[in-house]
Amino acid sequence: MSKVLSGVMQVVCTVIGVAMVCMGAIWILQGFSLAFTAGSFMAGDPQWALWGAILLLVGLGQAWWSATRKR
Repeated sequence: MSKVLSGVMQVVCTVIGVAMVCMGAIWILQGFSLAFTAGSFMAGDPQWALWGAILLLVGLGQAWWSATRKR
């Protein structure tokens, strides 16, 4: 049972990391007014690009750590 739970948690943590990467990329694009700008308060605000870059890096670390740790 422990190996099954460990495997499930590894997949869940990897998916969360990938979701963080995707969200960070969207924030970067919105911060630089490159995508999803219609009616967004984030459009054209470089601070959101910075937050997006930080989230993207944390997400990459999360996904890498989760995918490479031993079961």
